[in-house]
This record gives sequence, structure tokens and C-alpha cells, in this order.
Amino acid sequence: MSTDGKDQQNQLDNEEGKRQPIFNLPAIVAVIAGLFLAIQAAQSLVLNERGQLELLAWFAFIPYVALHPDYLPGGWFTLLWTPVTHAFLHAGWEHVILNTVWFAIFATPLTQRYGGGRMVLLFLAGAIVGAAAFAATTLPGQSLLVGASGGVAALTGAAIRFIFQPLQIGVNRQTGERIVLGRKLATLREVLAHPTARIFTLVWLALNAVVPLLPLFISGMDVSIAWQAHLGGFVAGFFLVPFLEGRQS
Repeated sequence: MSTDGKDQQNQLDNEEGKRQPIFNLPAIVAVIAGLFLAIQAAQSLVLNERGQLELLAWFAFIPYVALHPDYLPGGWFTLLWTPVTHAFLHAGWEHVILNTVWFAIFATPLTQRYGGGRMVLLFLAGAIVGAAAFAATTLPGQSLLVGASGGVAALTGAAIRFIFQPLQIGVNRQTGERIVLGRKLATLREVLAHPTARIFTLVWLALNAVVPLLPLFISGMDVSIAWQAHLGGFVAGFFLVPFLEGRQS
């Protein structure tokens, strides 16, 4: 192998080395993941049953309040913050651990590419859009939404637009040295044209789209998965990420 070939391979190896979300978490990702777990610990180990109900009443997203403000003590004012705060509450340890792991996996490449602040903005946007989708499909019912799934789905939808794309290699005009430029943000057509990205996207969408149909095939099954928030967040992340792309530092 030539010297240039070795240098290029080293650069590729270094770039790949950055993509280890479990063992090399950015600080902001670790802090938010820790916050998810800490809040769940407080819910489970500190609050009594009444305290847990109060926590849900004030911070879970309950769209029914928009139609009946007297349903909860805070009335419709709670809708000012619950489209965001619901993302930091979970229905149990299994729920929070799954969301935390998924968050770490997809928040890491977003943070490395755009920075922690923009990653958080995208996460919150996904939570809000997911809450809106949940409200649109559950009203006038009295359903309740908790969990980071909408925000995590937004990070997932954004990440698949570049994580499967090949590394781009450029040449320094002054030195002639090969340099790693990163991964291109793919268009919808390019995502669907890439075998891995296409399969991941279609399988992810199909699994969430089929959830509301399960009771038709499994008698007595009660669907408690907020598939609406998942799909809404995913679509939001997929189409909002170009706005971050144009503002890289």
C-alpha cells in the first residue's frame, strides 16, 4: 500500500472511531441520558402514588385538557409546557432504558455533526411535533403521553440522512494532502436509493405504522405505544435537519 493510501486509510479509521456512541458519549448526551434515568428514579423510589399522579397531571401531555380545561388543576396552561416536558417522563424502567439507549445511539452522531445545542433543539422539536400528532389522533379521548420517543424519533429521522452515506474525501489545494470532508446529507431520493438506509427507514416506518392495526388481529390487545409520536417525530427530524446543515460552525 502506498503512503497516500495509508494516510487515507488512517483518516477513515479515525473518522470511524468517532462513531462509538455507547463508549464515547458527548457530554450533553450523557447529561440528558442521566436526566431521563434520574427522573425515573425519583418517580419510582421517592414519590408516593399521589405524588406520581401530581407529576403526571402537571408535566405529562394530556391533550384532553384543551377541550376541558377543568379536567386538571393547571387547566389549559399546562399545554404551554407539557408538549416538551412529557419527553422527560416515562412509564417505567423498561420504557426509560429503551429510550435512553436509543437516544444515546442517535443523539451522538447528531451532536458530533451539529453540536449539542442544535441536537437538543431538534430533539425538542421532535417531541413537540410528536405531541401534536398524538393529540390529532387521540382527541377527544383522555389519553396521556409520556416518553422521549417523539424526540428520539426525530434524531433517528435526521441521522439516517447521513450516517449510512460514504465518507467524502477531498484534497488540500496547498499541500495536496487527502482530507476527510465528512458525510453528505442525503436527499429523500438518495436515502431510498441506498440499500441499508432504505431498509432501515422502511422497516422503522412499517413497524410503527402497523401498531394501531394490532388489535384487529390480536383480540383484546390494548395498544399503549405512542406510534403517532414516533411517526410525527421521525418525519419532523427527517425534514428539519437541513436547517441545521446550513448553520454548521
